[in-house]
Amino acid sequence: MTARRLAGVLGEPPAPDGTWEREAVYVSAAALRRRVPPEALAARVREVPGVSGVEALSNGFLRIVVAVPGALVEEVEPVAGLPDPWPDLPRTWDNPGFVVRYARARATAVRRWARELGVPCEGFRPDLLDDPRDRAVLRVLAELPSRRASLSPGWESFLVRLALAYHDAHELAPAVPVGDEPPGPVHTARVRLAGAVREVLVGPDRL
Repeated sequence: MTARRLAGVLGEPPAPDGTWEREAVYVSAAALRRRVPPEALAARVREVPGVSGVEALSNGFLRIVVAVPGALVEEVEPVAGLPDPWPDLPRTWDNPGFVVRYARARATAVRRWARELGVPCEGFRPDLLDDPRDRAVLRVLAELPSRRASLSPGWESFLVRLALAYHDAHELAPAVPVGDEPPGPVHTARVRLAGAVREVLVGPDRL
């Protein structure tokens, strides 16, 4: 997959940059840290499947554009055994713990609803995760490799940002058909995105 292969070439995970609403961009200081010419490393990065553009910036960083940001869904590994740092109450939007737990519960419910409504399990097309709300979730998920490397500080705020992005996607770019809409490939893709979110967020499967 693109992100994992990029990390292999760079020697470290690249950092997502910008909003990803129109263009999925990573930046990397690997050339500076490895003390290699940026253009030479950029040439290697251009060979990574899924990379649509690479630019060696004047500060020595690389700016990398990936063609299908949704492909990173297949690279998300479960985050297990981490504590839930927030109190249970109040169960309102003022409690970050509720925001995170509710997002996980929603992401879990999506899989059940998808089965009931006949959303196909097979045929994942990551290119269909191109709605701005889907891309906002992907943008936060793209931080996961570097966040896992050092969970503190910032892990809790990362979970809240992921949860908030997912709440928007859940409501405005639904993973299951609405009304008379037939199930289709976009729903399959969004169910897979919900599954990736569920693997990262802490909390119970139901509230």
